Parts: sequence; C-alpha cells; structure tokens
Amino acid sequence: MLSTMQDRPLTINHIFDHGRRVHSDSEVVTFMGDSSRRASYAKVGDRAELLASALKRIGIKQGDRVGTFSWNTQEHLEAYFAIPCMGAVLHTLNLRLFPEQLSYIINHAEDRVIIVDDSIVPLLARVARDLKTVERFIVVGSGDASGLDASGEVLRYEEIIAAEPPVFDWPQLDERAAAAMCYTSGTTGNPKGVVYSHRSTFLHSLAQCAAGVFGLTEHDRILPIVPMFHANAWGLPYGGWLAGSDFIMPNRFLQAEPLCRLMTEERPTFSGAVPTIWNEVLRYAETNPVDLSSLRMVICGGSAVPRSLMERFEQRFGVKIIQAWGMTETSPLAAIAYPPKGCCEEELMDWRSKTGRVKPGVEIRLTDGDTVLPWNGEAVGEIEVRGPWITAAYYGDDTPEKFHDGQGRDQVRRRVDLDGRAGDNVDGSSRCDRSGGHRSARREVGRTAARLCGAQRRFGYDHRSASRIPGRASSEVVGARALGFYRRSAEDKRREVR
Repeated sequence: MLSTMQDRPLTINHIFDHGRRVHSDSEVVTFMGDSSRRASYAKVGDRAELLASALKRIGIKQGDRVGTFSWNTQEHLEAYFAIPCMGAVLHTLNLRLFPEQLSYIINHAEDRVIIVDDSIVPLLARVARDLKTVERFIVVGSGDASGLDASGEVLRYEEIIAAEPPVFDWPQLDERAAAAMCYTSGTTGNPKGVVYSHRSTFLHSLAQCAAGVFGLTEHDRILPIVPMFHANAWGLPYGGWLAGSDFIMPNRFLQAEPLCRLMTEERPTFSGAVPTIWNEVLRYAETNPVDLSSLRMVICGGSAVPRSLMERFEQRFGVKIIQAWGMTETSPLAAIAYPPKGCCEEELMDWRSKTGRVKPGVEIRLTDGDTVLPWNGEAVGEIEVRGPWITAAYYGDDTPEKFHDGQGRDQVRRRVDLDGRAGDNVDGSSRCDRSGGHRSARREVGRTAARLCGAQRRFGYDHRSASRIPGRASSEVVGARALGFYRRSAEDKRREVR
C-alpha cells in the first residue's frame, strides 16, 4: 500500500523559493571593513536569478561544474543558489590549498567557469595556466584581473548580470542530481571529491533547523565565519536561508579586531568558526572592550575545542560554545555536544567537551573487520557512519578496497559509551597521512573499548585512550540514499567539523 502524499522533489530550488518568498525582508549584510552593504532576500534572489541566466547564456548547462573562489559575501551566497538551482554543480574552491592541490581539484572536477573575488585574483592566477577545462573567469569587483587574461575570457560579475532579463526559466531537477561538490584537503596525496545531492542538502538543512541541533529561525542573525569553501560553511547558507535568518557575511575581514567590531555593530545571535578564531577573540578582549551579548549560540569545530576555551568564553562573555563533529563526507554535521537531559551541573562541561551525540538522520555502529560488535563494554572496534547526507563514494575514485561489505569505515578505534535512551554520542582523536588515493593513519600502540554501561550511562568518548590505526576511505551516493556506512579515516579527524 502506498501513501496519498505528493511526491515533491527535495531540491535546493525549494529552499531558494521558500526563503525568497516567505522571508523576502530578511537581509544579507556584507562587511566591507569600514562599513557594510545590505540586501534583502528578495534582492539576493533576483540577482541569483540573473546570475543563472548569465551562466546559461555563456554556455553552462545542467551537470557542468562552476567553481567559486571567494570569501563569504552576498555574491557568494547568490552563486550558492544560482548554480545548483539551474542544474549545474557548485564547486567551492579552497583558497588555502597549495597551488598544485588547487589546480588538481579544478582539473579533476572539470570546472568550466570560476567565479573569483578580485582581492584574491593573484592566488588563482598562480595556477591559471595549468587549468585544462576552465574557459572563463567571472570576477566579483572592479580590481585588477590581468593575471587571468592569458588563461581564459575574463568577465565582470556586475556586468554580466546587468545584461540579463529579470526572469529565468528554472528547470525541474531530480532530487538525486548533483548540486555541489567539495574536496577534502589531503596532506600527502591528492584531495578527494565529495558530491552532494539536492536531496542530501535539503535534508541536512532541515536537520539544522531542528531545536535539538541549531534551532535556526527567522529571528536569528547568522555570522558564518567558517569559510563557504569549507564543507559549504557547515551547511549554514542553506539552513539559514530556509529558516529566514539574517546573514552577516564577514568577507575577508577575519581578524579579531574587525570581527569584534562587526559583532558589536550587527548583533549576531548565532556564529560558527574554528577554535583559532575564538582564541584570537579572547586575546583581543584582554585589552579591548568586546560586546558579544547578542550571541545565543556559537558552534565550534574544525579541530578539537579546548575545554579551557569554552570555560573562558562563558566566564568572560556569558556565551556558550557548543562543539560539533562532522566532515566534508558528512555534509558536514553529524553530531553535536549538547549535554543529555538529567545531566547534573557538575557534568555539563564534561559533556560539552566531547564531540557530541549524533543528530537525527545519522547512524553509527561499531565494527571490527567483518564483524559488527556489540555494545558490551569490552568490544574494541571502529565507528562506521551512514545516513541520507553521508557520502557513499569519492567522485571519480573507483577504489573498492576502501569499502567493507559495501560500507565505508572510520578505522579510528576509540572508547565510547552507549545509552539508547539518551542517544548516541561519538568522539575520536587521530592523525593520518593520505597517499595512493586512500587514507592511511600512523598507528599508535593501544586499544580502546566501546562500553555499554547500562541505562544510566551515556555514549561518550575518552580521547585520552584513542589509538590510531590504518584508515580506509569514504563512501556518498549522489542520490537519494547512502548505500552503506562511511568509515571515517584517521586523517578525517584532522580536518573535520569536530
């Protein structure tokens, strides 16, 4: 028996339309250093439509990859919607990669067009001559772009959208179609590409709006300090737009002084950044007045969040930093460190120091080779992750040895506690090198255990006991579902949203 429910594709187009129509008065603020420029959702939506029309006019079609080499700005947000909603694939390029890695991922993805901020044209110009498939560069801003002239046609963002009619015929897309792609930042080998589907992005965005995750609403003002080229800014552009939250884009001004000034002026309620950023804010606050009283939540990841940082931040500003875990392969968020209900006051910081309990939609299990292990307090194994926004493969990387029984693995052994009543919690600590197209870790002697300690214990992790063992690769179907578990390798731990 089938349901009577409508079968509406879960696409980014729906996210775009909803925010544009229902929250048309919400705003996107882009910081310019000395001032800020503002645009309503309605205006951003109109400009995204013009960009889609311009991209189509210069030959971009469904399935083509369009790169962005940009800071967190209004124009980058416009590209976030224009590119996937027209059926092309958004490829966010990490401007911090080594030149040889940057050229590799552009060529591997076969980007045809790159949208680049004028302030970082010199970074892209270093590799422009090595790009085999790029035909055009679209420059945001009026700065010098002469370094790109010899490598492709150079267009100006404002000029090309100004030449377009105000209406674009958006296509009907398959929810399983590729929407965006990001590459992991490998250490010794080539980066690996992860391709997100419209469906995976839609579901990930819904999850972020849940009260037990970020609880995003139209009353929030989001300051995404985490770069939009880093795992899609942890999904905040799509989740925030769906909720109707205001965006405060920091642009290239990521030092403590301008960020603190921006937060004082624009009063964000929600922000996300790596621990280094918040450490710099603390240092700046030692000698300068800083007002962060508007913040209701700060999400922190990218590396382990020091307990001392969370304690000092709460003592100094009255702001709670919440640790989250995820990575490129998990879209990226998979777990968040909210203390479980019933937790006493003395244990709150202990729980916030862990990586967190997995959020709805994500599953984990413990394995050892071909065996799925019980949560009995004695078993030693590896965490495997699966879900509708977990990757099931790397793009263009057919390496069956990375999978176990059709499932990806996280070959980092760890200590965990499990309480089915409270929910699952995952944590880990590891390092690895990447080589030969798969992941490998440097093993340290030691063993860790998964513990089932009864209904009164929660599932947590003692990072001091972590051992590091060889890791395999990942597994995302560009489509409706993941076909198996993703095994988080040791190197993932170095670059994940922890």
